[in-house]
Amino acid sequence: MREVRTMLFWRAVAAEFVGMLLFIFAGLSTIVGGGQPGTALELKVSLSLGHVSGAHLNPAVTLGLMFSCQISAVRCVCYILAQMVGAVTASVIVNSYKPGEALGVNQARLNVGVGAGFIIEFFATLQLVLWGSAPLAIGLSVGLGHFAAISFTGCGINPARSFGPALIQGKMKDHWVYWLAPLCGGMAASLIYDFMIFPQARNLRSRASVLLNGPEDRNNLMEASGEEDSRPGPSHWPKQ
Repeated sequence: MREVRTMLFWRAVAAEFVGMLLFIFAGLSTIVGGGQPGTALELKVSLSLGHVSGAHLNPAVTLGLMFSCQISAVRCVCYILAQMVGAVTASVIVNSYKPGEALGVNQARLNVGVGAGFIIEFFATLQLVLWGSAPLAIGLSVGLGHFAAISFTGCGINPARSFGPALIQGKMKDHWVYWLAPLCGGMAASLIYDFMIFPQARNLRSRASVLLNGPEDRNNLMEASGEEDSRPGPSHWPKQ
């Protein structure tokens, strides 16, 4: 819990809120204007805020990182809450000047059942979390997810993005699918990465320490002790 006493932690939480607000606002504005948001939008927001919080901008990504013991439980909760509030705030803003619009609410098509929708969202999110860690991979994985899922479920793959418009529009039928499937996909991706692609020989004690206190981040420790680091560049970036 020591990381919550640092300014870097709360800057990161604020960055998730601002990033999600900008991402959802621009995306929904494009939708109600008659277009479709491109993957370049998420890529730009991720690149601009990535050095502050990691720019998860997706509860499935955040939960996956916690599940693989790369971030603490408290950071996971705070990030997800910030993402949800950012998505709802953006939806309120867009709805205020475009009332009555659908706001791009994710809903399964008439011929797609709940079970099929769950499977589609699960695998679309799994590939996003598994491969979408580098700038180019983010664009490719989001694009692939949209190609595969948009004709069936509207391509949720982001619970917070699905939550904001659905809450404002009051369209919560089967909304649990857009939470449970992506979150399960994110956790499955973390297991595949952690135990198959990049196995990590960490014991239970070290994993528990990360979940409770976060990774051993030199920036956080220096800030808590009042030390300064004059080295520029990635040494100032928080680790995920």
